[in-house]
Amino acid sequence: VQLQASGGGLVQAGGSLRLSCAASGRTFSSYVMGWFRQAPGKEREFVGAISRSGVSTSYADSVKGRFTMSRDNAKSTVYLQMNSLKPEDTAVYYCAAGRWGTSAKQDEYDYWGQGTQVTVSS
Repeated sequence: VQLQASGGGLVQAGGSLRLSCAASGRTFSSYVMGWFRQAPGKEREFVGAISRSGVSTSYADSVKGRFTMSRDNAKSTVYLQMNSLKPEDTAVYYCAAGRWGTSAKQDEYDYWGQGTQVTVSS
């Protein structure tokens, strides 16, 4: 599976962005999808994950209530809607595909996209 993340950019605090992650191949619906992020000088961290069907999601406490994941299996694409953005959300955002549950553990994801930069100005 090859993953291509897009939709990053520069936004003011309080604004919104929607990230997309398009997957190649015809087995997209068999993968749990996750979003992770890495801020400068920090380790990569979990943002959220969505089940194969899209019915179940899980989020990091830091984004809960502000970020929403969704997926369109017909388009082999997963989305991350980010609202009420804060400067501390500034990071490179990565999408990932895995075969386990909606896990926050990076080593449970087998495939990773190249990342898209999100910068939130104060």
